Amino acid sequence: MKWLLALLLALLLVTPGCSSEKRQTNGKLQVVTTLFPLYDFARTIGGDRADVTLLLPPGVEPHSFEPRPEDVVRVNRADLFVYTNAAMEPWAANIISGIDQGKVEVVEGGKGIALRQGPVSEQHRGERANAHEGKGSDPHIWLDFDNARAIARNILAAYVARDPRNKTFYQQNAAKLDGQLAALDQRFKDTLARCPKKVLLHGGHYAFGYLARRYGLQYISASAVNADAEPTPAKLAELVQVMRREHLNYVYTEELLSPRLAETIARETGAKVLMLRAGHNVTRDDLQRGVTFISLMEENLQNLKTGLQ
Repeated sequence: MKWLLALLLALLLVTPGCSSEKRQTNGKLQVVTTLFPLYDFARTIGGDRADVTLLLPPGVEPHSFEPRPEDVVRVNRADLFVYTNAAMEPWAANIISGIDQGKVEVVEGGKGIALRQGPVSEQHRGERANAHEGKGSDPHIWLDFDNARAIARNILAAYVARDPRNKTFYQQNAAKLDGQLAALDQRFKDTLARCPKKVLLHGGHYAFGYLARRYGLQYISASAVNADAEPTPAKLAELVQVMRREHLNYVYTEELLSPRLAETIARETGAKVLMLRAGHNVTRDDLQRGVTFISLMEENLQNLKTGLQ
């Protein structure tokens, strides 16, 4: 009921024609994206012909994000609203239901990409059949760089459909991005193939399954695919045993979530903690220093090279 009232208020605040008036003001496509990879791809492809904004406030973890009425207003003023998929952003459904889809094009960045299954916690195991919540589905599709390239192609198609006059401009930018992602993929393949360790142990939620599968790594996470899951003491003891058995000197944590689990494993085994960036969102400092999806993944590659020795 609270959401319904807030949604009605948001719709009242959106006056007819406000989105077209804004587009006429600067002549650029107005694009709102949910997650950082989508934001980065959209701003790269759009160049100076698009104003691209990130819906998530800097530093906010997307799994726990709840859209506000002003977010619906903001999306209603856009030409394109880009999200990943229903499993990654189940809250996007509330936004989509509150916008005028005759004026705002809704773009599913992950359209056509099959989701892989990940482990679920005991408290969510009975909810696996709840499809719209995506329990058990691993939504972090952009961490397979072939999928990242497919997301960029979906964004390109939306740009061209909405603004066909600038088709060639968008296509040229997208082709350059595609080449950069292909080169990034090759660097990961070449580097990780030379690493003697093949076990990636992560003291966080199951976020790096796509990356590990693509590069032939065994991926073990402390928590399940749902970010609110907590590992049992038995699970933590199992991870400590894996660290010792595999002679691992590093355990990974991820940005925007507490490093407590990774630090606990590190204390028990004498290991060190390294960062892996899943890339859902970035901090304000990251935005100010101009990070890109590719630069974040390059940081990951260096830390994987160190951790896998």
